[in-house]
Amino acid sequence: MVQPYDDRDGFIWMDGELKPWRDANVHILTHAMHYASSVFEGQRAYNGKIFKLTEHSERLRKSAEILGMELPWSVEEINAACEQVLKANDLTDAYVRPVAWRGSEQMGVAAQGAKPHMAIAAWKWGKYFDAEKAEKGIRLDIAPYRRPAPHTAPVHAKAAGLYMICTMSKHHAEARGYDDAMMLDWEGRVAEATGANAFFVREGKLYTPIADIFLNGITRRTVIDLAKKRDIEVIEKRIWPEELATFEEMFLTGSAAEVTFVSEAGPWNFTPGNMSRQLRQDYDDLVNGRLVNS
Repeated sequence: MVQPYDDRDGFIWMDGELKPWRDANVHILTHAMHYASSVFEGQRAYNGKIFKLTEHSERLRKSAEILGMELPWSVEEINAACEQVLKANDLTDAYVRPVAWRGSEQMGVAAQGAKPHMAIAAWKWGKYFDAEKAEKGIRLDIAPYRRPAPHTAPVHAKAAGLYMICTMSKHHAEARGYDDAMMLDWEGRVAEATGANAFFVREGKLYTPIADIFLNGITRRTVIDLAKKRDIEVIEKRIWPEELATFEEMFLTGSAAEVTFVSEAGPWNFTPGNMSRQLRQDYDDLVNGRLVNS
């Protein structure tokens, strides 16, 4: 049984100070709880170093800005706080979760008087997907919900509210015996999984959907760079579901998922192959300091 996240030993950084884990609480009338005015990051530490920490902190501030929140902490201060949390909890390999939100100073749709708050937690967290399943390739259902159009939601913010349909889609998939779900965009094209970007392989080339209505993930960008270093042609394009029948391999990327093979996406089947395995190895080498990503 997973230990509840509100009942653990350790420390959480909250609004500028470390607090005992169980004391890091917010009021029930916090604006974020009622109106989803919250943004967050998910990042991993390997061997005591948080991978691409500055990019994550920059994205956190940008996401808050998109939602109209001006965080009083600079990128450098957020970086330092993340490192402080890692050290305070005596962690070297861990998952780190910064989150920023509007507080309980004002209630209602309008929230100009609600102050921005921020907290950072870190904990040991293994592979996002079962290791044995991931080695063979996880199975994806087709999500019942689609990623929203860019004129209907702040699609470039890592905002908590945008993940509601991800949770619902993942629950729907798991209830049907799948590991996760592949989401289409508002026009019916391939977008991403519920919390990771998607890649496909065909005839020695790497394909991925254009990231203009969903997050251009930090891991996504990293894997694209790794592929280019191996002279693999990377093609970012609109992908309609029918095209999936022409691809040989599929994998997902994300800070939590890292590089995860996919064996099924709805009616389409894939086999983890040389390119997927090579890029997974390159990513593992990079995050663990065995490969320099210049």
